[in-house]
Amino acid sequence: MSPTPPARRLRLGLPKRVFSQVLLMQVAIAAGVAVLATGLFLAPLSKQLDEEAMRQALAIAETTAQNPQIAEGVLHTPPTRDGPVQKEAERIRRATHAEYIVVLDRNKVRWSHPTASEIGNIVSTSPREALAGKEVMEIDSGTLGRSARGKVPLRDSHGKIIGAVSVGIKYDSVRADLIGAIPGLLAYAGGALAVGALAAWLISRRVQRQTRDLAFSDISALLAEREAMLHGIREGVVALDRAGRIRLLNDEAHRLLSIDGDAVGRSPDEALGEGRTADILAGRVTGTDLLTVRGQRVLVANRMPTDDGGAVATLRDRTELEQLGRELDSTRGLIDALRAQDHEHANRMHTLLGLLELEMYDDAVEFVGEVVGDHRATAEQVTEKIQDPLIAALLVGKATVAAERGVALWVSDRTRLPDRLIDPRGLVTIVGNLVDNALDAVAGTLHARVEVELRTEGRTAVLRVRDTGPGIPAEQHELIFTDGWSTKEPPAHRKRGIGLSMVRRLAERQGGSATVGEADGGGAEFTVVLPEALTERAPEPALTATADTTAKEESR
Repeated sequence: MSPTPPARRLRLGLPKRVFSQVLLMQVAIAAGVAVLATGLFLAPLSKQLDEEAMRQALAIAETTAQNPQIAEGVLHTPPTRDGPVQKEAERIRRATHAEYIVVLDRNKVRWSHPTASEIGNIVSTSPREALAGKEVMEIDSGTLGRSARGKVPLRDSHGKIIGAVSVGIKYDSVRADLIGAIPGLLAYAGGALAVGALAAWLISRRVQRQTRDLAFSDISALLAEREAMLHGIREGVVALDRAGRIRLLNDEAHRLLSIDGDAVGRSPDEALGEGRTADILAGRVTGTDLLTVRGQRVLVANRMPTDDGGAVATLRDRTELEQLGRELDSTRGLIDALRAQDHEHANRMHTLLGLLELEMYDDAVEFVGEVVGDHRATAEQVTEKIQDPLIAALLVGKATVAAERGVALWVSDRTRLPDRLIDPRGLVTIVGNLVDNALDAVAGTLHARVEVELRTEGRTAVLRVRDTGPGIPAEQHELIFTDGWSTKEPPAHRKRGIGLSMVRRLAERQGGSATVGEADGGGAEFTVVLPEALTERAPEPALTATADTTAKEESR
């Protein structure tokens, strides 16, 4: 036979679901508040009933003491069960439903009592304060048991104290009033508890919907997973509340946006400053895979609203990809130029071969000299005006690409650039973007021409790029510098609308500016001013020092 399975132990504890725990705790709180309120109400109610009973006894005693028949009876008749004092006191007692009315003289002898046999005896409790002219209210025990008492002095017609009147209200009646009030209090407490339980159930149901009926352990696990995921992924995440304030930033968002933890609780405009990035995060610019530039980084942003009225924005760094895309464009351009040059070179070699076969050696030498001289002249023209090797090499390469596209790239005669640039790579980016845009604008047009002017004014570098294209409407002069804005179709591997934005940001980073206007004779003219772009000129050696040195050497 199989062994008998062990009996399961009943385990008591809190339920796991948030809904159940919240409901249980709120019902417990409501019940506790109801019990506490009932107890706090009963305590002063008992005291209040005692005081009312004592006041009632005192009022009856005062009314009795003011009855002239009572005072006259004490002064002129003996204390008997059939005396006028006993009869009048019993009449008042029955009329007021008091437990007893005792009239006594200054010798503490009773003149009236509900028990006739007690008349003529001395009272069991001291009437000293009443005989001294004071009114007394108290809860005390006597021959008839515990009662609420009121004692007053008894005076004759001249105001002289001749005795006292003591009235008692049975304490059981006071307690009965208190007990009779309890059902009503419990009914009110039960109603309040029912309303509290209903409110607790409604609130718990709302909590259940908002927490998706999860347990506290599940919520804790989700929070831990969320923290690990947010700070572990390589995308920036920015969460905003329904008021548009930032409520969450992960580590990657801090890095990409270059902001610190103080941004939490502020709007994107306050945290980032005005610009396209803040507009995207705030939802003023809509769309998917929106491009923006933050500092030196090219970001792709997506924003999704949440059910609570807020939003979550994700940021991806496309800086390296954008640079690779531009390098790919340049490489493709160079490949196209080399392919065209290959055809041209083949034609020239065929021509040279024909001249040699015809034994026209002088013409062959002249032909080779002309071909080599053209390329050398272009390179010399650039290097004579631009002494920085990176900028010169860039313009020589762009001239080759422009020639293959049927565009004349001309370096202005006013161009003068010494080899003293502080940030030559930044200027390479600016010149390359502007020249590429100009070539795209004039490609395929008649007499296409692009002119580059690069000169210095002290330590300030001024760049102008003019083209003979269609130009840019005046209302778009600022719009073209916006991240993601472009009139050209984007290539397959990357987005458009970044080049001019980067040009302006690079210029502004150096304290300069980038603007566009209309060139003479039509077309567009871009102007970039870069203050402090050049290093200080190296001081020339003094002539006197050179002369002294020469004299010393000669004397040796």
